[in-house]
Amino acid sequence: MAVYKVVTVPNEVLRTKAKEVTRINDGLLRLLENMKDTMYEFDGIGLAAPQIGVLKRVIVVDPGDNYMELINPEIIYKEGEQTGREGCLSIPGVYGKVSRAKKVIVKALNRHNETITVEAEDLLARVLQHEIDHLDGILFIDKATEIIKEK
Repeated sequence: MAVYKVVTVPNEVLRTKAKEVTRINDGLLRLLENMKDTMYEFDGIGLAAPQIGVLKRVIVVDPGDNYMELINPEIIYKEGEQTGREGCLSIPGVYGKVSRAKKVIVKALNRHNETITVEAEDLLARVLQHEIDHLDGILFIDKATEIIKEK
């Protein structure tokens, strides 16, 4: 497939709310494949469509053992708290200490237009929250209590 250029700050597309996907068609399936290729090419563990300049509510994630594609993802349950280091392909060389829910349940569509729910804890929960934030124009630096820049 294809590898996209990752959009970086201060590009305004990263601050724009993505639109809901209303039809799953060949173009969207190609987008999912290309997002997957892009995420792996840049050693990411998650990628949201706005990060490649596409304002659609689509994310792909793989924290190491569980590749997922989520269309119109929505967090329907949160529990607990975890604080940890986050980075982002769209903000290279910057990391932050971010508090997020320890456990989430996310409702979404899969590539077959079926409603699915994903129960996630720890790293997967963090990645899902981070990527879903991208769909609303929110970056991890907006939530970070501490920012660390690589030299």
